[in-house]
Amino acid sequence: MDWTALKLSFLLALGTCLTLLPLGILVARPLARSRARHRWLVEAALNLPLVLPPTVLGFYLLVALGAGSPLGAAYEHLVGHPLAFSFEGLLLASVLFNIPFAVVPMLRAFEGVGEEVLQAARSCGMTPWQAFVRVELPLAWPGVVSGLVLTAAHTLGEFGVVLMVGGSIPGETKTIAIAIYDRVQAFDMRSAGTMSAFLLLVSMVALGLAARQGRTARAL
Repeated sequence: MDWTALKLSFLLALGTCLTLLPLGILVARPLARSRARHRWLVEAALNLPLVLPPTVLGFYLLVALGAGSPLGAAYEHLVGHPLAFSFEGLLLASVLFNIPFAVVPMLRAFEGVGEEVLQAARSCGMTPWQAFVRVELPLAWPGVVSGLVLTAAHTLGEFGVVLMVGGSIPGETKTIAIAIYDRVQAFDMRSAGTMSAFLLLVSMVALGLAARQGRTARAL
């Protein structure tokens, strides 16, 4: 087991979830209440990382984060090292390619909170913020948790985008998925098998938790 790569993967998953928790709610909640004609375009954009090949998505992210881009050049000028092939760049890429895994379950959860529930909260004298915090968010919370669980599992197993944007720098961008690839390249099938079995177990647990949260949401 490559413990350094595993620790980095967990840090990446944690950072991605902590970032997408507020961002996902900020996107999902207004979109769930939107009646705009072109809402489907926004939903299509949110789901785009699901259908794009990882190498294509990784290529565009690499171009966007590279030293030749305005973002990459500004970051390097301020911090002193490139954004691409760094943990910070990998975290930003992870947030972007995990958007559908986090936001879509949150969106469906907020859609499941009926308008009549919000009207009842307002009729009780609650402000919109109070109704959101005390009524809407608790009802949608199982879907929010489901999205975060799926995001964490997907982050641990992502390979293509991580390799394109971060490379394989030990202790910086070499995640557990990259470590498995390196072990296979070195014909160390035993280590690769151990790490693969660990990711398989994590994925099964994550899917089980997501399914359980989904049943909880439907029961509410």
